Amino acid sequence: MFLFTVLANLLIIIITVSLSTILKSPTYFFTHFLSFIDASYTCVTTSIIIIDLLYQRRTISFGGCLTQLFVEHLLGGSVIILLIVLAYDRYVAICKPLHYMTIMRHGLCHVLVVIAWIGVMPHATMQILFIVNLPFCGPSVIDPFMYDLFPLLKLSCRDTYRLGMLVAAKSGAMCFAHFLHATHLLRNYLELPEILWL
Repeated sequence: MFLFTVLANLLIIIITVSLSTILKSPTYFFTHFLSFIDASYTCVTTSIIIIDLLYQRRTISFGGCLTQLFVEHLLGGSVIILLIVLAYDRYVAICKPLHYMTIMRHGLCHVLVVIAWIGVMPHATMQILFIVNLPFCGPSVIDPFMYDLFPLLKLSCRDTYRLGMLVAAKSGAMCFAHFLHATHLLRNYLELPEILWL
């Protein structure tokens, strides 16, 4: 299943989007990056499980755990932002079909992908900062194979209820802020006079 997922995403990236001259619209440009992120996310999570099963290992270092946590949130957050961008891409295609290629230029598409990568960095970094300063004691065993924040909070020696609520509120606020930012950015692009798009 792991190889199938990675190969299917690579097939989408290489053959369907990159080599086809018909599929050069912005929607397929964003689909290209979504496939890349999905393949990367699968490699980060599943490859560690496969290696652990092959070597019959059940431990991971604290640094390795934090690295996997950071990369998971970086890739997952990028997917959320790219899905918001894809929604607005479809909005432009439906509401302004004659101006679609003028509005969704390749330069704007590249900027939106960069925003998706940079915009999620604070979220992924904050996840690490929440965990680094926590004291851990006793058995450090968690059941999930992915090292997420909430199973790690349960291993802490102090009460983490408020920290858990803060993490949930921060994640919701960041998703909402990205949505509002994308709305504002694209609304400004859609309301500019057409002469500026040339």
